[in-house]
Parts: sequence; structure tokens; C-alpha cells
Amino acid sequence: MASDRSRFPLPPGSVIGMLGGGQLGRMMALAAARLGLRLHVYCPDPLSPAFEVAHAHTVADYDDEAALAAFAATCDVVSYEFENVPARAAEIIAERCPLYPDARALAISQDRIAEKCFISGIGIEVAPFQAIDTPADFEAAVAQCGLPAIIKTRRFGYDGKGQRKVADRAELAAAFTALGGGDLIAEGLVDFALEMSVIVVRGADGTVRVYAPGENIHVNHILKETRVPARVSAATLAAAAALGRQLAEALAYVGVLGVELFVVRGTAGERLIVNEIAPRVHNSGHWTEDGAVTSQFENHVRAIAGWPIGSVDTLAPTVMENLIGADADAWATIVADPEARLHLYGKTESRPGRKMGHVNRLRRSPG
Repeated sequence: MASDRSRFPLPPGSVIGMLGGGQLGRMMALAAARLGLRLHVYCPDPLSPAFEVAHAHTVADYDDEAALAAFAATCDVVSYEFENVPARAAEIIAERCPLYPDARALAISQDRIAEKCFISGIGIEVAPFQAIDTPADFEAAVAQCGLPAIIKTRRFGYDGKGQRKVADRAELAAAFTALGGGDLIAEGLVDFALEMSVIVVRGADGTVRVYAPGENIHVNHILKETRVPARVSAATLAAAAALGRQLAEALAYVGVLGVELFVVRGTAGERLIVNEIAPRVHNSGHWTEDGAVTSQFENHVRAIAGWPIGSVDTLAPTVMENLIGADADAWATIVADPEARLHLYGKTESRPGRKMGHVNRLRRSPG
């Protein structure tokens, strides 16, 4: 059922392919079903949470070219729920049907050097950075980023994985070895007051809408809470929205884009520094399921299907809390709270550090 842009907007009954079967794919399957669209999920894990709510699923590896081609043949458009889709897998899909967001957005987000160069190249501030490929790059990294600094793998890594904080040259050398001995990036530490994110959606027709920026609180490098609206000035909220719009337009993006930000406060006021971008629906956007007119999941589906983008207006100040590990065991208490909206991901095993669900609480005030 390979498709092309001439069929946009896709009619109800069309099939959206999703690479990845985690909780993000699960929530997009639910959003698609409400619109009469069908999700076909492709994932190597036979216990993928998205499978139980999807129209169809394929269990195969991302390097199985025959399976990828067969999957693409069933889809009218394909997207992905995580940014580490292998380049060859994306290429196979894109040869057969539309892939949104496109391969360029995927490639930029997969490499922290490419990402930083792209963002800074369009005039948006990022933390100081320097590629580290050999020990000969250590001095350049120290000169560019200072110490202490953060050393990260250029690819992969999430929730604090694939990175180390270093205080001196000896720790830098140890981190270089521990993280694989090359293909790394050094980033200067940012003395931020708080972390924010902005969720942007851009349609196939170029329409861009931006959700209210949220304030993020991390525990052990994992997002624990997002508060909307963020506790920053009105000017900073507007600047964050403008920055998100600028990035989506520069990428000619189609779908939902997550932009993670640092807010730095000084005598001149607040300024924003981009930490990273995510070419997909984002954990910090889960509040939109209950706190916005149209959720990020529905708007991603709308965008890649060529439908009009839905309203991103906030219904009420909202706090989203991730349920990590045993947190989800309190489900009975959570659902007894009249302000709480519980979302569990159907994962069969609870482990420390594993995201098992989230809860949104709508407030009459942001306090």
C-alpha cells in the first residue's frame, strides 16, 4: 500500500507505520485509532507495549531489510518513536513510502556534533562543545569547554547514559577510555537556573504551532516532572516558542519536535541555551494528553498524515509526573485523586529507572 504525497491528506482507514514499539508508539496508536487511522508497529521486542493497542505489528530486527521492505509495503506513511533508527533502515523505508520526520532531521539528531553545528549555524545558542576523537583533542576540548565539563558519546545515550562529568584532565582521560576511546563530544557546563522544553508541531503544509513551554525537573538524570507553564518570565516563554518555531522551519520539519533548553539567569535577565532536540514526541510533552486541546500524539499523527494541525491551547496549568519503577504500584491511590489522570504503559516488568507510566494533574493555579 505504498503511498505518495498525492494522496495527502490520508483518509481514515489509512495505515501509519511506526518504527519502535515503546510507550510513545503506544500513545500514538491510541491517538491514531481515535481518528480512524491504523498503526502498524515495527519493533524487535515481542513484548513491545505498543503491540497490544496497535492495528498490526511486525517483530523483526532493524537490519532485516526484507522485513523492513514488507512493512513499508503495508503503510501509507511511516514515522518513528525514537531517534536511533539505523540510517539504512530509514533509507529502505523512505525508498518505498513517505518518512516523517525525514532522514535529514533524523541524521542531525543522531549525532551530537551535527546537532550542535546545525543549531548554532542558524544563530541559536548552545553550550560550548568540541569533538574528541583521540587523546590529541583533549587540550582543544579543555580550551573550548573549560573544566569541569561533560563528556558524552556522539551517538546514542539517554536518561544520563553515555556521559560522564569530568573535573580535571585525569578524569577526562578516564572518561575517554570508559566511553569507548573516541567519537565523543565535550560540552561546557551551563550554570542554569532551570531546565525547560518546548514542544513544536509542524504540518506538511508548513503550519507551525507551539505548545506552552514546560519546566522540567530531573532526578538521577531521568525526567521526573514537567510543570506547565514554566516558572519564567513572559518574555522567556515567548522566546522559547519562537526558538522552537525557528528550528522546525529550518529543518522543514513534519511532525512533533521536542526542544530541550537551559534557562540562564543573570543581571541582564533570562536567556535560553538549547541542550538538544528530539525528532519525535517527547516525554516532557505528555502533559498535553490532558492539559491541552490536542495532545502531542494526535498532532504528530495529524501532521504526518497531512491533516490540519489541532489547537495547542492549554486547558489548565498541568503537572506531569513520570512513574518510574515502583512508583506505578501506587496506581490505586493515584486514581482516587480527582485531579489525577493516570496513564500506564502496559509494561510487564517494573525495574528501577524504567518508565512505567505517568500521571497528569490539572491545577487551578500553577502552584
